[in-house]
Amino acid sequence: MKHAFLRFERLTTQLAMLVACAMMAVAAALGMYQIITRFILQSPAEWTEVMIRFTLIWMVFLGVPAAFRIGAMISVDVLYRWSPPRVKRVLDYVVSIASLLLIAIIIWWGWDYAQRGSVQSMIGLENVSMIWAYMAMPVGGVFSAIAIVGNLLDPQRQELETQQ
Repeated sequence: MKHAFLRFERLTTQLAMLVACAMMAVAAALGMYQIITRFILQSPAEWTEVMIRFTLIWMVFLGVPAAFRIGAMISVDVLYRWSPPRVKRVLDYVVSIASLLLIAIIIWWGWDYAQRGSVQSMIGLENVSMIWAYMAMPVGGVFSAIAIVGNLLDPQRQELETQQ
């Protein structure tokens, strides 16, 4: 069961990271398009500003699960380094529960915000509902929760290994 969940978690985290990278590429391409239309063609495309903002929001919320998976969560590094293995495991649970509570709040309020904003349309893109922008919070939150549980089952401490 544990191995099946970790395999599922690895797939979902990789998917989230792949989409986050795609969102970064789209934001960069839209930024270049905006520069070309504004300064070379002197006919700015106003919609690109809104799309860049929303692709960056999606990029952040879908990139966070990868950070959670490598153990880049709220922790007390000195306490963790000086603790015996049994206390380290208790700290793992405390940090994971605190992170899951935060993610649960993000999912709950993100979903509520998306539902309330579903009647709005994007500025510059009147035919596109704001729900597509606001859904980044609950969708990213679900991916993050899966990654947090994955890190609890198979702890990784990469942020401690690379810090200076």
